[in-house]
Amino acid sequence: MEIKIFDNAHQAGKVAGASAAYLIYKAIETNNAANIILATGTSQFETLNQLASEKNVDWGKVLMFHLDEYVGLPIMHPASFRKYLQERFLSKLPPLKATYFVNGETDAIAECKRLGDLITRHPIDVALVGIGENGHLAFNDPPADFETEQPYIIVELDAQCRKQQVNEGWFASIEEVPDQAISMSVKQILKSKHIICSVPGARKANAVKNSIQQQVNNLYPASILQWHPHCTFYLDKFSSAFLTPDVIGQKTISHNHEES
Repeated sequence: MEIKIFDNAHQAGKVAGASAAYLIYKAIETNNAANIILATGTSQFETLNQLASEKNVDWGKVLMFHLDEYVGLPIMHPASFRKYLQERFLSKLPPLKATYFVNGETDAIAECKRLGDLITRHPIDVALVGIGENGHLAFNDPPADFETEQPYIIVELDAQCRKQQVNEGWFASIEEVPDQAISMSVKQILKSKHIICSVPGARKANAVKNSIQQQVNNLYPASILQWHPHCTFYLDKFSSAFLTPDVIGQKTISHNHEES
């Protein structure tokens, strides 16, 4: 695990996106293809914007999965993660080799099996993830299932998770937020060769502290990233505010950049 801290979300996302592009480029150089996972949400705005602007990636050789989607939510709903990725990422690029969306509008059990069969055949080179205010990784809310071998699972969304979606403006009220989602499992995320975890903003400071400083525990789902050999956290000064100096000193390469 490595931690990189920046002055603001723009700089953190810029470097995270450039780092992801480099890893994708290297995977293509080695295997003539790259398999990636993309996250969504406000934490990914800057990272995905930078990644989409990178010129050295042959996107026709990239296969994409994404982390999660609400059960029963239409693709045209403002909170749909399929809509998010199409508008904020894919529309800026030439066609990818393949794009495997999570479709929560169909039979959720069958969709988990479909995606599980696909991702098992395509080992992931680079995964972009974030952390929720409740510490969740994808939609694996606490206490997260650290044991399941299923690549995609149906999960219940807890109250804090659903409230976050309202506070970020995706839904008008907590009653509108679906109770369930299809989520990539924790074990499947950890199978990725490289993980880029972008977590800006003061609202995430407590979750970042627990993810990095607590012992690995399913009550702090993203703490499992401590065990991944090639996971880098991209934080800003606000999301990293609760980290203690000893942790930063031992585990951090810290960068300070001015807003450009």
